[in-house]
Amino acid sequence: MRRVIARRFAIVRHAIAAFAAAAVLFAAGPAGATSRIKDIADFEGVRDNILIGYGLVVGLNGTGDGLDNSEFTKQSMIAMLERLGVNARSANLQAGSNTGLKAKDVAAVIVTARLPAFARQGTRIDVTASAIGDSTSLLGGTLLVTPLIGADGEVYAVGQGQVSSGYSAQGAAASVTKGVPTSGRIANGALVEREVGGDMSNMESVQITLRNPDFTTARRVSQAVNSFLGTDTARPTDPSTVRVAVPPRYRGNTVAMLTDIEQLHVQPDQVARVVIDDRTGTIVMGENVRISTVAIAQGNLTIRITETPQVSQPSPFSSTGQTTTVARTDIQTDEGSDKKLALMQQGVTLQELVNGLNALGIGPRDLISILQAIKAAGALQADIEVM
Repeated sequence: MRRVIARRFAIVRHAIAAFAAAAVLFAAGPAGATSRIKDIADFEGVRDNILIGYGLVVGLNGTGDGLDNSEFTKQSMIAMLERLGVNARSANLQAGSNTGLKAKDVAAVIVTARLPAFARQGTRIDVTASAIGDSTSLLGGTLLVTPLIGADGEVYAVGQGQVSSGYSAQGAAASVTKGVPTSGRIANGALVEREVGGDMSNMESVQITLRNPDFTTARRVSQAVNSFLGTDTARPTDPSTVRVAVPPRYRGNTVAMLTDIEQLHVQPDQVARVVIDDRTGTIVMGENVRISTVAIAQGNLTIRITETPQVSQPSPFSSTGQTTTVARTDIQTDEGSDKKLALMQQGVTLQELVNGLNALGIGPRDLISILQAIKAAGALQADIEVM
């Protein structure tokens, strides 16, 4: 009986120790600090392809192209009707009269789409139609059969369907517009007719391409892959590429290996960078931004002039005085004397930098100038990228 009790206590102690070790591991590596490989990298050969085509949208409610101004729309209509067996080149058209083609219900459009990787024949994809003539709206129109070609000039999909776009309405004194009426989307509007060849099952090596190239991140990805596979098969070849040799147990089943690898978690590294959009006053700073010891002061000269004219009237029943306007001007000057000099110590963090600048009452526009001045002084250990 005593042996049984001692054995149970030993099991409980081991369970408690295992739980404590797991708690230390989770505390040391927070889940928010890591990302899956599939979220920060792409695999060789797994990519979209851009498709483009030229077509006609019909059925518009008087918002199509003016055929007198859009010669390409008229020629496209004639060519389409002739393919359908309609003689559109009548004698009056050949003589230069346009009485037969003046409808405003047709618009010429450029159709674009993205062909997903390994899309099979018969798969449907979304397309976008954008007017290229003087059409004012594509709402309610229908895109006719439009071949979509790739960069090699081959037709990979055919688009057709009803266009969904924004709208525009106006009256005598007001108008309203929602979205972009001259550009619309057709959900599942194209049918894949040609497949992009590719067989990943017999690949002997795979390349992992980082979306944000970095030496440290590439090394961490290779270490995570090697740790999972148990072999030294992954090696970074440059800051953006990690080459993985397919181990024997995954030969003929590369997709299974990629499925396992893309779920691995790594901690991406990033360069200290400050991104500035001067047009909107937007500032984005990474967590690794540091500054050396520097003193910052910011002040503006503001002059406010207020005019409050007063009316001066003569005394009641006076025969000599007259009503006149007397100018009253109030001038106030603010030289920013309440702005203090702030001292930033060496190696302050992003949070301390933001708190210190906010304490000075500095807005985004002034903060841009201050960051550029700190960079010019050599005290900002980060790159500044102006959009």
